[in-house]
Amino acid sequence: MLEIFLKTLPFFALIGLGWCAGKARFFPPEASVWLTKFVFFFPLSAMIFKFSAALDLRTLFDPAFMLAYITGSGALWLLTFGVAKARREPTVLAAMESNTSMTGNTGFLGVPMLAVILGPQAVGPILMVLSCDLIVFTSIITIIVTATRHGKVSLAPIVSGLIGNPMIMSMAAGLIWAGFSLPMPGPLDDFVTILGAAATPGALFAIGASLADKSAERPGPALWLSFGKLILHPCAVAITALLIFHVDPFAAGVMICAAALPVAGNVYILAQHFGVAPQRVSAAILFSTAVSILTIPAVIHWVQG
Repeated sequence: MLEIFLKTLPFFALIGLGWCAGKARFFPPEASVWLTKFVFFFPLSAMIFKFSAALDLRTLFDPAFMLAYITGSGALWLLTFGVAKARREPTVLAAMESNTSMTGNTGFLGVPMLAVILGPQAVGPILMVLSCDLIVFTSIITIIVTATRHGKVSLAPIVSGLIGNPMIMSMAAGLIWAGFSLPMPGPLDDFVTILGAAATPGALFAIGASLADKSAERPGPALWLSFGKLILHPCAVAITALLIFHVDPFAAGVMICAAALPVAGNVYILAQHFGVAPQRVSAAILFSTAVSILTIPAVIHWVQG
């Protein structure tokens, strides 16, 4: 419990620093927008490319694992979407809430924390979860937003939206790199390492800065999304992994722990990029990250037991 708290504390500090800078107007709202754009197109893409380019595709992807995660996460996605539509929310906002409720902080928090607690053999399943989030569910939200704003489902805007998403393109480039077993030249490896290192502090600082003006946002939706992410998501993937697809117990445990992670910072980046409820997403990130100090140890204890 103490070890997890200590590993989570720097993330709180970065969000708090951004909030203080935004509240004092040292970092105005327009600065947060530009910082978000920088992180979205450059450091985050470099980090994703480095992760995916280092994968061993022959041993990484387990169809049963991925089907279990996609099915469980998809069930929560549909539930959250239905709840949002019942509140008469617009389609794009309902889709963004759905994406928020099941996209965890796998890259920024899951890899360093779960790999230490569960062992290095957990890295492969963690990256499979990250791959599903980025390729499947980020593609879904991109398709919905672009299709809705064009008034019809047209191939051109959908393809344009997918190609214009740097996270999807960097993941695709990394998987192609890994598929051909290409060596990573030293200068390129140093470049993506240095650039990717800016993703975590940049994204968390931008999240905190965006929270400085969130007083007008009702906490109800953000609390519901946090409950979905921290409680419903690990329960959903536990059912699909253990009872339906019968995933290897250790890999299933890693999947459940990854699903218990708080809302990811890149969801805020997407929300800001598309202009869809960024403050609501920011509040969900803050609430879920704070509460996860207590819920993550409980989930890990259950999994290991």
